Amino acid sequence: MVALCTIVLGLLMLLPLLGSIFFPYLWQDLVFLFTLMRIGYKCHQYAQHDPPLTLLDVFLNKVQKYPEKPLILFGEEVYTYREIDRCSSQVARVFQDPVGLKEGDTVAVFLKNTPAYVWVWMGLLKIGCVMACINYNIRSKSLLHVLSSCEAKVLLTTPEFQAAIEDVLPALKNEGIRIFYLSNESPTEDAEALLGRIKSSSAEPLPASLRANITLKSTCLYIFTSGTTGLPKPAVISQRKMLLLSNIFLFCGIHAEDIFYTPLPLYHSAALTGLAGCIDMGTTCVLTPKFSVTTYWDVCRRYRISVIQYIGEIMRYLCNTPKKDNDRDHFVRMAIGNGMKMEVWKEFLHRFGPIQIIEMYGSTEGNNGFINYTGKVGAVGRTNFIYKKMTQFELIQYDIEKDEPVRNKKGLCIPVSTGEAGLMVIKITASSPFEGYMGDRQKTEKKILRDVLKKGDSYFDTGDLLMQDHEGFLYFHDRVGDTFRWKGENVATTEVETILATLDFIWEVNVYGVLVPGHEGKIGMAAVRLKEGFLFDGKKLYVHAKEYLPNYAIPRFVRMRDVLEITGTFKQVKGQLVQEGFNPAVINDPLYFLDESEKSYVPMTQQIFNSIAEDKLKL
Repeated sequence: MVALCTIVLGLLMLLPLLGSIFFPYLWQDLVFLFTLMRIGYKCHQYAQHDPPLTLLDVFLNKVQKYPEKPLILFGEEVYTYREIDRCSSQVARVFQDPVGLKEGDTVAVFLKNTPAYVWVWMGLLKIGCVMACINYNIRSKSLLHVLSSCEAKVLLTTPEFQAAIEDVLPALKNEGIRIFYLSNESPTEDAEALLGRIKSSSAEPLPASLRANITLKSTCLYIFTSGTTGLPKPAVISQRKMLLLSNIFLFCGIHAEDIFYTPLPLYHSAALTGLAGCIDMGTTCVLTPKFSVTTYWDVCRRYRISVIQYIGEIMRYLCNTPKKDNDRDHFVRMAIGNGMKMEVWKEFLHRFGPIQIIEMYGSTEGNNGFINYTGKVGAVGRTNFIYKKMTQFELIQYDIEKDEPVRNKKGLCIPVSTGEAGLMVIKITASSPFEGYMGDRQKTEKKILRDVLKKGDSYFDTGDLLMQDHEGFLYFHDRVGDTFRWKGENVATTEVETILATLDFIWEVNVYGVLVPGHEGKIGMAAVRLKEGFLFDGKKLYVHAKEYLPNYAIPRFVRMRDVLEITGTFKQVKGQLVQEGFNPAVINDPLYFLDESEKSYVPMTQQIFNSIAEDKLKL
């Protein structure tokens, strides 16, 4: 009996050791699943409330709980939860009267990062209006398109964008879109300055009756995404989805005492999700007008920032700065974000200290996502048997050349094997709906893949190739289709092609992304077929691209082609062009490089290629 007890006791003592060997992530998996259930229960309770609780209600609750606590730090400015609440009530009253907005109307916000972004958002929620977050880099036709596609009633901006506004002012007036400047004076005729009215209006709470018809299915935001084809599309972010996204900090272990810093533009879903997470947790958020690699760590030290938000490009920039003795002199304990490559991840930790990295995977319009809550270097997420049952995702075989999933004789998609890259698709269900895009139903339909594992099912097509290893970790492999990512922005190739094709010497154009050594994402390149009798005009192309495209979308390389190949379904062939890249040593076609100093596309040389490959020439 004693011997048996000794054996049992010995086995019990061995259990932790055996668990760490055979189930090394068991505890972290359990904590994650418990948090997931906790968030699910919390959101269920919000939904059962009459009326249902939204992010605005969460914000108002935090105003009561932390009235004097800073919500936003911006340069020398400090905005407490109470002050943001009061400012939001003031702007809400002005939007209601004299502007005349009513529940369900859309206001397009064309602003850089500023505290006003926050109180304008909360103010619109108070009167049941929708905020459309506009990329302040876009101009001309693209700007008109996004304003029209979200059916904006009002465009709110600042005088620094006067030129962009006045360039399209006649078209805006024809569309019936009213322009307001968030300033004391308006620099534009037919546009009113609102800041004086806002400051003089009442800051008292507004009646909930102004948003009486808002439910969790109502639209909270429109965030524009390039998706896989065409011009930017307004992704619908419902009140329900925003509420779920605001709980992201619970997965990460961020608490109310943290100071959170996002240098990402607030028109990005990532930055707005971070801001919503701050509101849900009662955390303070530091904003800067834009990302600056030279002042980044000074900002972190100044505000004693403990949590930073990133995209992979930011981390690479930080790692490429000259090393300093005070690189580890900061208070940052955690970094959350997406798109960081394995080599940058390792270098960042080695140089800046043992910061917990929480890499995530998802998309603005996506119906689910993943979190690498274990800190496994290089992974974008982790799954297990239970989470896969809940998420119902699949990695399926994909034909890159045909740009479509591989199907079997029954017409169903074929899952890939462990360790093999496949297209990530996520099942559309009542608990994981795909809310799609505002307007044309066809744009939403293009992101839905049907008859995936059985007839009649439907999945959200992420457009990304991922790989899952034997431990359940997910790794990003590549993008498919007509989108690539550069400088943290999605570039829709068809949008760039449409704009370049308007030049008089271009007959056909095929835009795609190519890899550049030492850089995240892919940089733009265009294969061009000239019109008969015309010559390539590098200066004219430069001026045209600068006028109509944001800087990150302008192709840096141009390749002349006699013929642009197409598939049997009339899709342009990009695969071979992507593989060949921009190396003049392997390409016989004439090549050109965008030279900012010359303000023109100049002939590509081996010397230019070598300078780029050796990271001596900045792109």
